[in-house]
Amino acid sequence: MNVSRRDFSVLLAAAAGLCATGLAVAQDWPERPLKMVVPYSPGGPTDAVARIVATKMAATLGQPIVVDNRAGAGGTIGVDAVAKSPADGYTLALVAPGPLAGMPNLMKTPYTTGDLTYLTLAARIPSVMVVSRKSGITTLKQLVEKAKKTPDALNYSSAGAGTSPHIGFELFKRETGTRITHVAYKGAAPAVLAVLSGEVDAAMLDLLPILPHVASGELVALAVAGPGRAPQLPEVPTTVELGWKNVLMETTYGIVGPKDLPPAVQQRLRESAIAAIEAPDTRAQFLKQGAIAATSSSAEYQRLMQVESEKWRGVIASAKISIN
Repeated sequence: MNVSRRDFSVLLAAAAGLCATGLAVAQDWPERPLKMVVPYSPGGPTDAVARIVATKMAATLGQPIVVDNRAGAGGTIGVDAVAKSPADGYTLALVAPGPLAGMPNLMKTPYTTGDLTYLTLAARIPSVMVVSRKSGITTLKQLVEKAKKTPDALNYSSAGAGTSPHIGFELFKRETGTRITHVAYKGAAPAVLAVLSGEVDAAMLDLLPILPHVASGELVALAVAGPGRAPQLPEVPTTVELGWKNVLMETTYGIVGPKDLPPAVQQRLRESAIAAIEAPDTRAQFLKQGAIAATSSSAEYQRLMQVESEKWRGVIASAKISIN
């Protein structure tokens, strides 16, 4: 295609205009408060992490960030609200893997993961296998041996069908060849209480809700379901150390927005989020919440959710998990 000198000049002017517009967006944005959706109820670990990050990001961006709790349908209601928001950078979500990697394998979600922009990881909370002190079990090997000696006699609690405590324990059962009965509760708090009271024998739960009970001696932490020990429980071995290298389950929190965010806005969001997460006082606050600060590139975060989705899909199929 031949382009005249005049046409070429017009193209250069148009390109310069677009660059100027992008710079203006980067300089002027944000001009009003932002919203960070938490697709779960207030008071939980996702909410706690979101409020820490939102406060730090707001200080960097110069605008308040309002935390908006939109619970329901395993986190899919809140994520759908973000996916359908204008792509202007004013609406974000801090999410756990459930609505990105889990629920799409259990139900038809009103969005696809392609409807989102993955910004960065924020934190990770390892899952921990626990039993009541009253059980007399002190090691993961003892739990496995007891379960194999009396198939279907033991049971475990979860925060509900299809949640990470459910998927994680079914993964443990598959890898250890044990038969332990699932009892679903409505949330992590009642799932913990069930172990404490002796209603169930065991659970694989996020570190945050079990941490005070392990500290008090009411619960025994048998193993951390991850490749590395939790800094809050340095004496507790990992499933990998104990010989079950595939029993890996942790809750990874990250920040997403709607697709097609302007590149300049996306960059500012990422920079402010990473600065907030990597700040020393944020790391210290996360540790108190049972979390470990973690950041990533957009591509790394998206790839991690794809890997998690494949893992969840396999466990859901092998354990015949349904939310109907």
